[in-house]
Amino acid sequence: GSDPQAERKAEQLAETVSDLCEAYLSACRKGLIMGKKRLPKKESTLAIDDGRIRRHIMPLLGKRKVKDLTTADINKFMRDVATGKTAVDEKTGSRGRAIVEGGKGTAARTVGLLGGILSFAVSEGIITTNPVRGVKRPADRKRDLRLTEDDYRRLGCALTEAESEGENPQALLFARLLCLTGCRRGEIEQLKWSEVDMPGRCFRLQDSKEGASVRPIGGPVIASLSSLPRPGAYVLPGRMAGKPFLGFPKAWQRITDRAGLDGVTAHTLRHSFASVANDLGFTEPTIAAMLGHSSGTITGRYIHHLDSALVAAADRVARRIWALITGEQSTVIELATARRNG
Repeated sequence: GSDPQAERKAEQLAETVSDLCEAYLSACRKGLIMGKKRLPKKESTLAIDDGRIRRHIMPLLGKRKVKDLTTADINKFMRDVATGKTAVDEKTGSRGRAIVEGGKGTAARTVGLLGGILSFAVSEGIITTNPVRGVKRPADRKRDLRLTEDDYRRLGCALTEAESEGENPQALLFARLLCLTGCRRGEIEQLKWSEVDMPGRCFRLQDSKEGASVRPIGGPVIASLSSLPRPGAYVLPGRMAGKPFLGFPKAWQRITDRAGLDGVTAHTLRHSFASVANDLGFTEPTIAAMLGHSSGTITGRYIHHLDSALVAAADRVARRIWALITGEQSTVIELATARRNG
């Protein structure tokens, strides 16, 4: 009573992991899959997801049938990514270059994405259970890194040496702003003059990972920006008119190599900012507010209404870090604090 030909045809038409990934990305771009705060995923997040799918998931699992995936398959996939099976270093065009690395952190984040894709498959009725559920992902050690006082001094020396040897001034200012603000790399890269509120001592970011966000800034940041020319919309403009400076990753690699700070990323500077704030005795809600984390507590109110105590906290942290990377105390700039709605 069975139909072998129909069964073979159904098997051929069964969703592959590649098919599922394409359907998932399409649904995300249409705003049908929610990210943080139950809002559609941002373009920047989608670009990262797309990269992980095409560089890791599709090469290793793309041809597999979704319904045939098991927890054992997911664990093997995770081990393969962690050991660098999908690592690649290749040219992309005349001047571009793609460097894809493995490692436990990459494996953990990619399996997390795969879990979301397979949850989408469950919601679409393609499978009944998610094989990623129960898989133990490795801890991302890079995110636990923080700079010590000696590390900050070494970084400061490297920045000074790089400056004397002709390193791009945009990259050097980029690095200092990351150190002094705790902002994400993309937030500094895309920072516009219209978002810099000098009298209010803050950045009024229109589109961060957390949405619109107000970040208090200290005196060293204000001093660094006050003397800059304003040739365009971006605080750190690129060579092409109307575009931001995009050369920081390569410059940062040169700087950290010079300083001997292997594995230190832009996120490390953000984490280190928070750690310095903690060392200075600030509370978790205050630190979260300085970093732009949102919540339903006092942090959420800080995001839109800058408190003078929060501005003072950001100023104290920035001055401490400035003293470590330069060996000197920053110049105090007194500006009236403006209380405005974000």
